[in-house]
Amino acid sequence: MSDSNARERLDAKHERNREQRIEGIKRWVDYIESEPPETWGPQQNAVVNDQLDAAQSLQTSTSHREHVKDVAAEILEVSDESDADSK
Repeated sequence: MSDSNARERLDAKHERNREQRIEGIKRWVDYIESEPPETWGPQQNAVVNDQLDAAQSLQTSTSHREHVKDVAAEILEVSDESDADSK
């Protein structure tokens, strides 16, 4: 098996995962549009809180935490620019 075959399989797997995530997001949007916030809000909070708890229990390095903060700041910056451009 060549490296290119392995790379192609990995790329295909990543694409399938991406498509599954997008479909999950679409289902979530349909759900929150059809249900009141009182129903889905606590569910969303529980998921986010569990993710935060899991992330905090990993005991990541300071450099990794700084990297995550930098990436989050970049995402917010791009989002803010996009919001400003759409107005």
